[in-house]
Amino acid sequence: MFLLVHDDREYLRAPGEELQTDLGVLTVPEDVESGDALETHLGTTFHVRELRGPDLFDHLDRTGAPMMPRDIGLLIGHTGAAAGDRVLDAGTGTGILAAYLGRIGAEVTTYERDPEFAQQARENMDVAGVTDCVDVRTGDLTDELDELIVTVDAGDRERFDLLTLDTADAAAIVGRAPELLVPGGFLAVYSPFVEHTREVVEAAREAELSEIETFETIQRRMQFDDRGSRPNTAGVGHTGYLTFARRLF
Repeated sequence: MFLLVHDDREYLRAPGEELQTDLGVLTVPEDVESGDALETHLGTTFHVRELRGPDLFDHLDRTGAPMMPRDIGLLIGHTGAAAGDRVLDAGTGTGILAAYLGRIGAEVTTYERDPEFAQQARENMDVAGVTDCVDVRTGDLTDELDELIVTVDAGDRERFDLLTLDTADAAAIVGRAPELLVPGGFLAVYSPFVEHTREVVEAAREAELSEIETFETIQRRMQFDDRGSRPNTAGVGHTGYLTFARRLF
């Protein structure tokens, strides 16, 4: 898939597909490459661009409110998620987090309870180009925990480097985190509500995880004009809370 860009307009299309807008019609060539310039039948030029992470957030089909790029950046920065890491994720949703992790080379197993959401996430992983490293499973991770842990204990499955959760029952899964994570592995839990976040922190303490930290993610846009410079008055940009913890040994 490629983005066709003209000024502030962006359209996601695959080779061979047609674009129809008020600016004209064009068919994307099968051999299209990033950087190409394509013209509609009305003579309007669209520039071809490869998808990047922020483009995924803007253009993947959504089934709910996905994690914001700033939250994902904080998660990757605090956990050191990297190529080759094994990630267990619950609450796939649109799949934005899974796609970002897949694109940095992590191996992601993600669970989504809603079958329609899971199917949409699989289609999104195809658009993101990460189907080889992101496995979207339909189901509730809490129902799979016992079997997962048995396979880990039996040596049939490796433990995970990172456990990421965006679910209402995250606290219950946090209690099993030491059984799922490698020594030094990280837990990251996202929640829009402070009450849920407190439950997660308490569960992490009871599980004797270390380095427990919670951050509220707030970002302000700056506004520059002839009158002066200041933060944009649109709002403070709160999205939610991220809790991190670690299995040290």
